[in-house]
Amino acid sequence: MSQSVNGWLQRDAELLWHPYSSLAEPSPVRLVRSADGVRLQLDDGTGGTVEAIDAMASWWCMIHGYRNPVLDAALKRQVDEFSHVMFGGLTHEPAVRLGERLVEITPEPLRHVFFCDSGSVSVEVAIKLALQYQVARGNHGRTRMLTVRGGYHGDTFAPMSVCDPVNGMHSLFTGALKEQVFGPQPPAGFDRPDTDPELQAWAGELAALAERHAGEIAGIIVEPVLQGAGGMYPYSPACLRVLRELADRHGFLLIFDEIATGFGRTGTLFASEHAGVDPDILCVGKALTGGYLTLAAMLCTSDVAHTVSNGPGGALMHGPTFMANPLACSVALASIDLLLSQDWASRVAAISAGLSAGLAPAAELPAVKDVRVLGAVGVVQLGGPVDLPRLTEAALRRGVWVRPFRDLVYTMPPYVCTDADIATIGAAITGAVEEAG
Repeated sequence: MSQSVNGWLQRDAELLWHPYSSLAEPSPVRLVRSADGVRLQLDDGTGGTVEAIDAMASWWCMIHGYRNPVLDAALKRQVDEFSHVMFGGLTHEPAVRLGERLVEITPEPLRHVFFCDSGSVSVEVAIKLALQYQVARGNHGRTRMLTVRGGYHGDTFAPMSVCDPVNGMHSLFTGALKEQVFGPQPPAGFDRPDTDPELQAWAGELAALAERHAGEIAGIIVEPVLQGAGGMYPYSPACLRVLRELADRHGFLLIFDEIATGFGRTGTLFASEHAGVDPDILCVGKALTGGYLTLAAMLCTSDVAHTVSNGPGGALMHGPTFMANPLACSVALASIDLLLSQDWASRVAAISAGLSAGLAPAAELPAVKDVRVLGAVGVVQLGGPVDLPRLTEAALRRGVWVRPFRDLVYTMPPYVCTDADIATIGAAITGAVEEAG
């Protein structure tokens, strides 16, 4: 390894905490030299580089690829105007235009937008909004959220409290988090009909739980049709119709966390469209800016917004410093326009077909428990924990960057991947699992 590369990696190991990592026994990291299109140039430790397709789209957000000229230009135009202003008492064109566009493309009842720093913060705001809404309606005892097992909604405190409390990533905080109401995980399988016996049994159990805790619950929060970091777990859109009916029956607010599923990832622009169900509150993030800058948004109905605005405090009690950052708003607007200017649905469908074909052979491997594809999401689930260093290295030798977790090797590739790129991803994951799984 060259001295310069060794120096960067050593300094990194001494100074920097990476996601879910230990400083005592740090996981290996690789130095990125450049990124372009869907490819990363990683330093090989000898002064050269290794090229790899980013099958993760930088944790699902870089849908248009790296160094996209349209998004680059949007940032450059805005930085020549101003890079940031506070949003308290001031506004700017990129925020107004982005707000209009989000209202235009999201479900019809959602008419008001609150910009946030990150996806986790948007969930924080959504939960706070649901609590304020119930207080404004005189329901002071409604301070808990109803959700389902297997979910993941972020790493800050309110989102942690609605993540799976047993099999999630936050069990260390048990006792410190708000105790929420957890129903059973929906039965697996995107194609289950409303009449499926397991689905009906799940609906009955959830209805009984909602009835029992109706006086305590402010809202329901779920990731629609695909639980992401909790397990890459698809479930039937019919479940969303059950949740909508329960919310309406008991006066709960229905919150959809579409941070991972929004902007086409599951095959519809927003995952809730699979069910024909509209939420009261919607959280979006990740692909919102095409992966260029951190930005998220919480949208809500006029009823929710006006009820809270006319309630105690007279305001939604949240206000991040970098709320509606002009650079982020400008690139988000460009990213949405770029997505909608193309036949993105056909592209996602082609990616889905390519992943289904490329990952199918993995189902025959002895280490594999399940293979599943939904939209531009491909998952190989092993029978036990992934050997992260070995599998990552095995995939890299085949020209693909993946970041497995728990028992899952998965891909959420950029939409600009070619059919050949998708075939390479499928073959690399299958080959890596066969070698190191």
